[in-house]
Amino acid sequence: MASITKLSRHQARMGYFFITPTLLLFVIFTVIPVIMAFYLSFTNYDIVSKNDFVGLDNYKRLVDDNIFWTTLKNVLYYSVLYIPLNIAISLSLAVLFMRKRIGVKLFRTAGYLPTLTSGVAAATVWIWLLNPEFGLVNDILSKFGIAGPSWLAEMPYAMISIVFVTLWQSVGANMVIYLAGLNGVPEHLYESAKLDGANGWQSFRYITWPVLRPTTFFVSTMAIIGALQLFDQAFVLTKGGPANSTKTTVYHIYTQGFGQLQMGYADAMAFALSLIILVFSLINMKLNKEEDSMI
Repeated sequence: MASITKLSRHQARMGYFFITPTLLLFVIFTVIPVIMAFYLSFTNYDIVSKNDFVGLDNYKRLVDDNIFWTTLKNVLYYSVLYIPLNIAISLSLAVLFMRKRIGVKLFRTAGYLPTLTSGVAAATVWIWLLNPEFGLVNDILSKFGIAGPSWLAEMPYAMISIVFVTLWQSVGANMVIYLAGLNGVPEHLYESAKLDGANGWQSFRYITWPVLRPTTFFVSTMAIIGALQLFDQAFVLTKGGPANSTKTTVYHIYTQGFGQLQMGYADAMAFALSLIILVFSLINMKLNKEEDSMI
């Protein structure tokens, strides 16, 4: 018994020894910066000279910042378009690529490849593809007698273009997650449903979808966080235009912090955005729990 206890203590010490470097890096590069940023959100820090404590002034300023509220409206509109389409397309691709057909592995790889692309690099390529004069997209539309719009300079096409580009780059990762979830669905459930006369849609509705609910919760939560933190594509594709219609909250934070050197105010906006993300994540969790209880 004593030797077993000694062995357990030794294993525990070795476990702490191996996780200590990771914990130290997490504290140094995550915990400490967050604490410092929270303190700076109560100051007028401008990188150069000012660092005076101003209390809640930065948070009060948010209430009257029309651009901040416009960016929130933009990301909410983006989220309404992006999140359902992301879930629907990635799940549809996963169901399609689960079938054992010739070349299906090649299509899985092709579907996942955009995920490996840098957001900035992908957005730069799409700027040329969506060019109104010599872009490939409008060139294809012209073959069918359709005059393509100026995708990145007109409303509402600018936001739709951002949604399309981010979907192109993100559905591959979620497709892989759904494929993993589909592999975990017991095959005997489909066999039983088939014996009971269920068709493909009924099998999906009453077997596949309920089993994939935890997977969908994870995908939707990550999609919510990613949507509210949108920056790369909006920055590269449209620079927030036209007329701030695609300017996102993170883009506004970047502009205030690094463009106007108002780091204290930028930190306040960052924590306000974090709170909003937390609220939407909790709402998503609540909705998923209510759906689980109804099953």
